[in-house]
This record gives sequence, structure tokens and C-alpha cells, in this order.
Amino acid sequence: MERRVLPQARRGTARATPLRKLALGASVVLGLVAAAPLSAQAAAPAACAALQEKYPDWKGKTLVNAINPHTPGYETIDPKNPSKYIGFDIDLGEAIGECLGFKLTYKPVTFAALLTTLAAGQADIVISDIYATKERAKAADFITYSKVFDGVLVAKGNPKGINGINMSMCGAAAAENTGYVEVPLIQALIPECKKAGKAEPTIQLYDNNANCIQAILAGRADTYVNDVNTVDSAVKAYPDKLEKAIAVTIPYSVGIAVPKDKPKFRDAVLAALIEVQKAGTHMELLKKHGLDVNNFKEPDILTAD
Repeated sequence: MERRVLPQARRGTARATPLRKLALGASVVLGLVAAAPLSAQAAAPAACAALQEKYPDWKGKTLVNAINPHTPGYETIDPKNPSKYIGFDIDLGEAIGECLGFKLTYKPVTFAALLTTLAAGQADIVISDIYATKERAKAADFITYSKVFDGVLVAKGNPKGINGINMSMCGAAAAENTGYVEVPLIQALIPECKKAGKAEPTIQLYDNNANCIQAILAGRADTYVNDVNTVDSAVKAYPDKLEKAIAVTIPYSVGIAVPKDKPKFRDAVLAALIEVQKAGTHMELLKKHGLDVNNFKEPDILTAD
């Protein structure tokens, strides 16, 4: 999941030969809706009513959530209904909105454009599996809500013997999303590999998860490091061609990004998320979308200060 030391977000432009996109990489337009989420208010109507009274500015409003809809389990186009988005982040955002009395529409962008879209005022919130870092907090405030565990995706049989973001990556080609935190972690191996007299790792940058996975399937890349749930989904989709070499811990949390100049909105989202968690909705959504319940964490605020 997260990524990177750029104050942007997690994805960007492919710097390799154009690839055949996977089905979930299809382009989409603003205005798609989300499938009905589990209800936060149904479990805690009094608490949510109190929050709507305390934070009335957003009650009855329709806000824009900027998303990169290419992460199965988190946010993708519904294959059964291309007019809808589905996933954990979609349902979580809808539950928070229901608690505070607002509705959400969606603006699909590349990962690298998530925070710039927010900063430009083209979106009100970003709930899209983005890792909260101090560098990114220069562009937005974050309400964190999930622990981060990454998986190392490789071709079946792991021919390069990769076992983590370590010296086993020397000489390997890594496919990564532009803006992800994994990029500088791999780049940091370059001088270490050189010092050991080994070939340095190379990095191919792409727009989304689907293209990174396709790079391994096509033999252009040896590995892809990303959120473990994304990696597990890829292995499930291609069990004869891919495998997870190992899971690694990344010292970040996933967060909801909001504009830095709207601390009242940040506090309202935090309060609603707390109620959603108290109601058990957060944990139910993790199970609903087949995500590891160990990702659950109580929310905190991360700012650049």
C-alpha cells in the first residue's frame, strides 16, 4: 500500500514500452457511483446525529473523492456494473459520509495525481489506499486508519531468488508505481549492490498496479513490491504464473487525505471514523473485501508539523 517520499501520491506515468492494460486498468470517468456500503448510522445513529450537529457544514453536501481505481479489494470498477466502484476504501468513505450526512462522487486519476488533485481543489478528500508520510503531509493532512504490510510479488518459482527489499534484489528489475514509497527503498539498494560488486537493481515506473503486474507476467520485470493484499490478489488471479516471495513490514500507515486548510473537516472525518470503528463497520468491511484484519488500526492524525 503507500508510497513515497514525493508529496504527490502513489502512481504515475509508465516509463517503458506501452503495455496492454488489464481489465481493471480501463479508463473511467467522473461520476461513477459506489455500491451501497455497510451502514455506520444503523449501528450508531445517536453518535452520528451528534456529529452532524457539531459539524453541520457538510450535512446534505456532495463531496468529491479522488481515487486511483486500480487496486482490487480497495477501489476498482465493479466488473458486474461498470457504472459503479467497489472496494474497502469505497465502502469506508461512504460509511464516513453517511455518518456526517454527506454523499460522495468520484474523480479517477493516476496515483501520482491524487494529492495534486486535492490541492488544486478538484477533490475534497482522498480515500484511495495512500500511505501517509511526513513528506506527503506537506501537501495534505492525513487521518490514518490502516497498518501497512507489503508483499514481494515474483514470477512462479521465484527464479531470481528475491526474498525482500534487500541485497537479493541486486541485478533484478522491479516494476513499481510512480510515487510509491517502495521506489526510494529500492533505489537505496543501488550503492549497496555496487559496493558488493553486484549489478544494481533497475526500476520500471508505471501508472497503476495492473501494469506492474503485467510487467512480471510479460517477463519485463522480476518483482513488484506493494500492499500485501494487492500482491495476494495478483497471485490468486494468476496462481500458475505468480507467487508471493515474502511479506515485509513497511513503517507507514494508510491514511485519508484532506486539504491542509480545512482542519475542521479533518477533525470531522476523524470523529466519524472513530464512530464507524466503534460500530464494528471497519472490521466488517475488511472481512467483506477479503483483507487482512490485522491491518486494522485506531485512527490518528498525521500532519507535516
